[in-house]
Amino acid sequence: MRGEKTFSSFLPLISLSFFIFISQSIATNYPINVWPKPTTFNWPNPKSILLSLNFTISHPDHRYLTPAVNRYRQLILSEHHRPIITPAINLTSSTPLQYLIISVSDVTSPLSHGVNESYSLSTPSDGSSSAYITAATVWGAMRGLETFSQLVYGKNPIRVSAGVYVHDLPIFIHRGVMLDTSRNFYGVDDLLRLIKAMSMNKLNVFHWHITDSHSFPLLVPSEPELAGKGAYGNDMMYSPADVQKIVEFGLEHGVRVLPEIDMPAHTGSWAEAYPEIITCANMFWWPAGNTPALAAEPGTGQLNPLIPKTYEVTKNVIHDTIAMFPDSLFHGGADEINSACWNTDPSIQKVVASNGTLSQLLEMFINNTLPEILSLNRTVVYWEDVILSANVKVNPSLLSPENVIMQTWNNGPNNTKQLVTSGYRVIVSSADYYYLDCGHGSFVGNDSRYDQPPGTDQGNGGSWCGPFKTWETIYNYDITYGLTDKEAQLVIGGEVALWSEQADATVMDSRIWPRASAMAETLWSGNRDETGMKRYAEATDRLNEWRYRMVARGIGAEPIQPLWCVKNPGMCNTVHPFTS
Repeated sequence: MRGEKTFSSFLPLISLSFFIFISQSIATNYPINVWPKPTTFNWPNPKSILLSLNFTISHPDHRYLTPAVNRYRQLILSEHHRPIITPAINLTSSTPLQYLIISVSDVTSPLSHGVNESYSLSTPSDGSSSAYITAATVWGAMRGLETFSQLVYGKNPIRVSAGVYVHDLPIFIHRGVMLDTSRNFYGVDDLLRLIKAMSMNKLNVFHWHITDSHSFPLLVPSEPELAGKGAYGNDMMYSPADVQKIVEFGLEHGVRVLPEIDMPAHTGSWAEAYPEIITCANMFWWPAGNTPALAAEPGTGQLNPLIPKTYEVTKNVIHDTIAMFPDSLFHGGADEINSACWNTDPSIQKVVASNGTLSQLLEMFINNTLPEILSLNRTVVYWEDVILSANVKVNPSLLSPENVIMQTWNNGPNNTKQLVTSGYRVIVSSADYYYLDCGHGSFVGNDSRYDQPPGTDQGNGGSWCGPFKTWETIYNYDITYGLTDKEAQLVIGGEVALWSEQADATVMDSRIWPRASAMAETLWSGNRDETGMKRYAEATDRLNEWRYRMVARGIGAEPIQPLWCVKNPGMCNTVHPFTS
């Protein structure tokens, strides 16, 4: 699925090795760089030209491209980026650059799964006053605008890198960030800022984990009590108008919004409105003694598949959510079914006593909700647990790979291998590499792990998925590791994930950026240089500069090194190979 529709009809037949080859055609030590690194970037004679004060952008009129053009023109004229290290580039005496001319082959292509994002860009070196972006779709043109904006720098005068040629397209069609807004609430402006930063990094999917056991912040018109009673407060919910604003903002930035309503587990918040359809609601998550935990963490509750009212409510939620979100994908969750929680219910106990199984209950739930989603012309995304859980899972025959995409988060490349071997398209969110919340310890109170004698091995510090995932850890992960070329074609991309037990808007930017930028580059153009070697050493200096520019653009990305390292490239690297 990678690179789908990006050159011509023959492209889906091209192997992964082809994309690796073209991504390796990039020279590495340019005075001005673009993040993520383009697949082809040629600058044979680095020079710069002035940007005219009357700079304009010519483009096809389009509902979403037009505001993007206006936004980028304003950015280009006002950003005045000053690279940390002044580029050693001669200013040519050529005519100032006055025009950026954008041409688009297909202005009707919607922003959809697998849309063509390829573009070509050239800036003049021969005295011409025009630069050019050509793209198959407006979404590719937006990617080209971002690249062009990063070639502009300086103030009085503003300069543009001259004589640059870029041909660019992503390796993977799905490149996303997952954010959980149930455990802690994020305001609409915070989500817009996230989308803005994603667009800068050429990420194209905002996976919005909207609801969970902790709160139900989405105002569903046909079921208003779910948010009315399940949200943290009236000022901590998302109205249909809020959703429309977020979706439209995403379209203006080339970012799709993929909604997730996690069910049948992780639904404790539904009990505030409908206690009769939730098992183990509001129970203490891990009773004392030998009683098993009722949830993976505090916040209990699962939908009861035996109650007819369950399906009345879930179908209303599905219909209204899909009506608010136009994307062709709908995420149905289906992770972490807790056996002990379901077993607290007398009706479920009777089923089990009659030789029924909890897996059969999950199959009942899937059989009642999956057809509803498919009838609304959506492809369903489920977490891998739905077929790979050791305890409660469905028979894969119920989930056709034609209609279902799997998202993997456990067991690294091994689970990816299992899923693609079964024929599923896969989104990779391995907790070992892509979970951004890891490494901050446990949020559970009264935790005796933190009351141990001095000298006790602290292990991962209480974080189940520790240690902290550094940007280099993320950058070096190959999401198709261990797969054949044919199997790798089923890996459609990846997502970093920020679960919000210990995060909210105050730390969102620094938890996500620039680590998500590291994934963005590897999914766009790979993580290897022209020799096939990992390029993380060379990427360090570029990411430092890019982080600095993101901060200037209003994104609170955390530093990855002291400023001294940035001003002395390579001096903070190590030349000693790691030995365990």
